[in-house]
Amino acid sequence: MAVAFIFILLGLFPAKPNANSEIWHQAHATFYGGSDASGTMGGACGYGHLYNYGYGTKTAALSTALFNNGASSGGCYQIACNSTRDPEWCLKGTYITVTTNFCPPNYALANDNGGWCNPPLSHFDMSQPAFKSIAKYRAWNRGGAGDISKVWVKGSKSKSWELMTRNWGANRHSLSYLNGQSLSFKVQASDGRKVTAHNVVPSNWAFGQSFQSNVQFHWYL
Repeated sequence: MAVAFIFILLGLFPAKPNANSEIWHQAHATFYGGSDASGTMGGACGYGHLYNYGYGTKTAALSTALFNNGASSGGCYQIACNSTRDPEWCLKGTYITVTTNFCPPNYALANDNGGWCNPPLSHFDMSQPAFKSIAKYRAWNRGGAGDISKVWVKGSKSKSWELMTRNWGANRHSLSYLNGQSLSFKVQASDGRKVTAHNVVPSNWAFGQSFQSNVQFHWYL
């Protein structure tokens, strides 16, 4: 599941609340599944093909704190972007989304830096169409640069940069033999800007490890 990096506060409560007891709660949101939400099909709630069952793109996966071991499946939430905190990225109005999936925690990442679905956070991983109804698409890139378009890798023994191939999601690979070399990476965003992380991965790296650079990226091997 591809998780977008955003810091947008949302209000949430069960749909059609009693007007006398309406209470908004703080939460965060990201999106996954592509522009047509095709990647959201199936999921931990067992609804299968969401289009066939009438759920369409108005769906979200919930963090552990909200999922309640599956008891929240099918529950509806009304969500609005906190325009007081993020006026540049928020859209007006509210959106009702239905729970169809579970957003698993990632304890390898900090709660405020990639581990959005870790307990005790209240988090919605929404379909992309649902997210774009309350916030601008580019709000999810913390550096303000947009999508990542290209990634290069260079070993300490390499003479030149190698353009990495994207195989699925955010995963990219190199066909070069880079074992025993420290690794540098160069990333280009969709607006053309580039950042370079020199020797961010030490020469004794192994698959399954992760490393963090000082240019706002995590590197997973």
